[in-house]
Amino acid sequence: MTAHTLDATPAGQSKALAPIIWKFPVVYSILALVSLVFFGLIGRDGQTTFRIATEGDFFAIPDIVVPATAAGLVLSLILVVMAAASIWFALRRVSLASWFPMLFGVLFVLSFLAWAGGGSGGVIPMTTLLAGALALSVPLIFGAMCGLVGERSGIINIAIEGQLLAGAFLAAVVASVVQNPYAGLLAAPIAGALVAVVLTFFAVKYWVNQIIIGVVLNVLVVGLTSFLYSTVLTENAELWNARQRLPNLPIPLLSDIPILGRVLFDQNILVYLMYLVVIALQILVFRSKWGLRMRAVGEHPKAADTVGIRVNATRVRNTIMAGAIAGLGGAFFTVGSGLAFGKEMSAGQGYIALAAMILGKWNPKGALLAALLFGFSKSLGNTLQSIGTPVANELLLMLPYIVTVLAVAGFVGRVRPPAAAGVPYVK
Repeated sequence: MTAHTLDATPAGQSKALAPIIWKFPVVYSILALVSLVFFGLIGRDGQTTFRIATEGDFFAIPDIVVPATAAGLVLSLILVVMAAASIWFALRRVSLASWFPMLFGVLFVLSFLAWAGGGSGGVIPMTTLLAGALALSVPLIFGAMCGLVGERSGIINIAIEGQLLAGAFLAAVVASVVQNPYAGLLAAPIAGALVAVVLTFFAVKYWVNQIIIGVVLNVLVVGLTSFLYSTVLTENAELWNARQRLPNLPIPLLSDIPILGRVLFDQNILVYLMYLVVIALQILVFRSKWGLRMRAVGEHPKAADTVGIRVNATRVRNTIMAGAIAGLGGAFFTVGSGLAFGKEMSAGQGYIALAAMILGKWNPKGALLAALLFGFSKSLGNTLQSIGTPVANELLLMLPYIVTVLAVAGFVGRVRPPAAAGVPYVK
């Protein structure tokens, strides 16, 4: 009997089934068990108040007051049912819809908040929590969009951290000198673009390893801004580093919608620009000639070259534009938040933005959701610290970085970067 005969599949018999993926059902089960034991069965005495309404809303929404233990138990039981459903679907080799993990995460967070607000009758200000999450996500979203455009074009941009910091620095200095925060907003993308110019110069012209260039640029920007801060900005802070804040521009009617109005439509112009950038990229990357060419030079530059696309020129233009986007994100640290510039104030946000890009699978919409997840985890820690919760604040502060590690480790599932990202193109 030949080897071909041994390998042949008899007629009418199906091929081997795909392996069962247990990673997500196990995670759901562990989280449901944690919620059931700690937030439900053990629980905390007292009541938790979820404050929904704010002054100026179209209509008042009363506070939602729930018994901490009972609410945690009910939500935990729902999580247990969802975890069991995930196991059942895994056994049947059926993929879960994208709304499933989002709903599971929302219910888990609500269970945790009900438990955290108990004991002392804590009040959870939901509008403040969500508004803080959006604010903390803005630089991450701009940084993720920067990395997405760069890597879709074939350039790995580790220098997002430096571009955010450079944007924050120049925005603060220009806004302080001109005494106009809008002037700082216009200057910020220039700083990010200048860092990108150096990145593309070495990456495209001299084929230097792009990861090494990015790390060096981050160190260079940190060193340069720290030096200027210590020698120039601190000596005459009134001239060079005075606080300037972009004013909020509430959108009539929309800003009065309960919860979402205050969160989404009572923001400064930088947040509105962030909305436009994400929407524009979601459309242009996948539905425009520019996006098709960008994806072509990032996936198969040789094929793009054969049809007349200037590969290296496209990479340079797109990476510089991406640097300008990151510079806008850096402006949020200073003029966007009304703060003076401080040493290393980007605080690793560029690296978290890269993780958000990976978690979002190089898709603007996915990167947006991932950045919001990181921002929410930070806002959650700030909120719980203010109401007084038994959870150690240091543990809550670690949460964004834990999510970052899980994202870059591929825990979120198999992700494939653009095939030619990081590979210099030699015609």
